[in-house]
Amino acid sequence: MLVVGDVGGTKTAVAVVASASGPRTFFARRRFRSTDYQSLAAIVREFRSQLDAPVTHACFDVAGPVVDGRARLTNLPWEISAQALRDELNLEEAWVINDLAAAAHAIPLLQPDDLHALNAGTPVDGGAMAIIAPGTGLGEAFLVWDGAAYRGYPSEGGHADFAPTTAMQADLLRYLQRRFDHVSYEIACSGLGIPHLYEFFRDSGHAPESLELAAQLAAAEDRTPLIVEGAMRDGTPDALCVATLETFVSILGAEAGNLALKVLATGGVFVGGGIAPRIVPMLEDQHFNEAFRRKGRFAELLSRVPVHVITIDDAALIGAASYGLARMSGSAAKEQPHGKR
Repeated sequence: MLVVGDVGGTKTAVAVVASASGPRTFFARRRFRSTDYQSLAAIVREFRSQLDAPVTHACFDVAGPVVDGRARLTNLPWEISAQALRDELNLEEAWVINDLAAAAHAIPLLQPDDLHALNAGTPVDGGAMAIIAPGTGLGEAFLVWDGAAYRGYPSEGGHADFAPTTAMQADLLRYLQRRFDHVSYEIACSGLGIPHLYEFFRDSGHAPESLELAAQLAAAEDRTPLIVEGAMRDGTPDALCVATLETFVSILGAEAGNLALKVLATGGVFVGGGIAPRIVPMLEDQHFNEAFRRKGRFAELLSRVPVHVITIDDAALIGAASYGLARMSGSAAKEQPHGKR
């Protein structure tokens, strides 16, 4: 039995899988609010106390760079060590991997019902694939075909310099530079970034701010869901929220196109994270695809790249399970089938 966890700045999902059933079958699953706990070990102890079956191994994906089995989470004040978790939880072995690397491991295991096409495109057999995932932060990763399987690799590209593509975004960059020493794509294009976009439009006088919404935002611990709901509301969506989400979608499309060019993702680009499935109608609008393809001489190439939204919540958890079960088997070659897409 293997306990797996998807550890994020907002929530941590934990589940149990078994080698006989594969990475998509969870025998137990629970979600925890990350900030309610002092450590990952505390969450796992509570989860294990409710299990009947013994667990001997663990694999956790975390939102931050992982070096030599150790990670300091980007948006949570935790330090995580595979060795420390193994010792604290009395496990035979534990592994810690990047959350987007885990999501990348899941991509070859996803089924058509797990995806929503933004651009069907024409995938190249064995072409590299990329994943970009706006959640609390902005994660990126990629996969390459090694002749027998797709292998996932992490990236911290979400922390690269934000590059505006319009005059309005140039004004946004100057606005953010007055607040932050370094303005990354994550600052503008994530759950943490959506309130920054809203404040930019509010402070620039784009539209009057709703007094009711202003009061709700002032009282909210997490303002992003309120802004998303305001933009997606039927009938009379809030003008500031709509401008915020349209700009968010445009920036996401531009950076997804950048990532596609950097890894030459002719096999496809996948949009993951917790925000994308909630805003599919906005992603289907012209803002995303226009920004994705607006790459000069490479616009035609990008028009052929398949782009899909990952609509299931458990992609990273499935990827962590796939990685951990493969390591339990003692051979990476025994991972679940990684066919060409």
